Amino acid sequence: MSNEIASQAVHTAYGGVVPELASRAHQQNIVPVVDRALKVANIEPSQLDAIAFTNGPGLMGSLMVGTSFAKSLALTLDIPLIPVHHMHAHILAHAIEGAHATPVAYPFLCLTVSGGHTQLVRVDAPKNMEVLGETIDDAVGEAFDKAAKILGLPYPGGPHIDRLAKNGDDTFMEFNRSNVANYDYSFSGMKTSFLYALQKHVKETPDFIEKHKADICASYQRALLDVLFDKLEKAIKDTGISNVALAGGVSANSALRKRLHNLGIQKRLNTYVPPLEYTTDNAAMIGIAGYYNYRNGEYADLSISSTAKAKF
Repeated sequence: MSNEIASQAVHTAYGGVVPELASRAHQQNIVPVVDRALKVANIEPSQLDAIAFTNGPGLMGSLMVGTSFAKSLALTLDIPLIPVHHMHAHILAHAIEGAHATPVAYPFLCLTVSGGHTQLVRVDAPKNMEVLGETIDDAVGEAFDKAAKILGLPYPGGPHIDRLAKNGDDTFMEFNRSNVANYDYSFSGMKTSFLYALQKHVKETPDFIEKHKADICASYQRALLDVLFDKLEKAIKDTGISNVALAGGVSANSALRKRLHNLGIQKRLNTYVPPLEYTTDNAAMIGIAGYYNYRNGEYADLSISSTAKAKF
């Protein structure tokens, strides 16, 4: 009924998220954002049936702000408190009414990609998910942002790489591609490969980056997507599941969305990409996940605490 977001531009000056600044921004914004959400939805607090909130995973300081506020609101209104797993919520963004012209079909495979997580998840029902594989080190979103920082691009860097790559040659450079067992991912080595390759070229040609920035972005983006889709296609083949979705902040990447679309045509898959407003962290995805937890009777008492590394 409303999906209000307060951006945190304060991190741009530092080239990344500063946990202390993030938690302070949460404190500053949470009351006006909740107030605005209620007004946009034309709902009085007394009409609420439950309070859903993210209790993990994430940055501890920010989680504590949300958890404390949710507890106090649920206590004041004497209604249930519903904890939500952040990554479950990203996936369940596909279940939001109106997210797709045709509702998402189960079971589906979901490639969940963000700044903090990269996971390949089998989803048999809203309350039945299994992680098939995940990154053993860095997330793909971090790999994008680190490369952008090396290139001198603003934070968050992923959208800037995506923008520049549209006008670049993705065969201009080759970068090492990780290949770990099963359906797991690794991006730490790819970040190192990117850094060393550029250092070598800049040593020989000082203005190499400025002359070839779009080509570098296109080549690196292709390398990252190759790794993501290698495991995704393996999972499609092994499971026989023909419904495939994207989730998480990196799912806003235009090349990633296009590649899934093309894969769907090639292999006759049903593909689902979330509307852009449901890719990055948002209230609606927490709401839909909270709805399914509420129906399932998954309530918490006031002793619940935030969990930075909540188990899936």
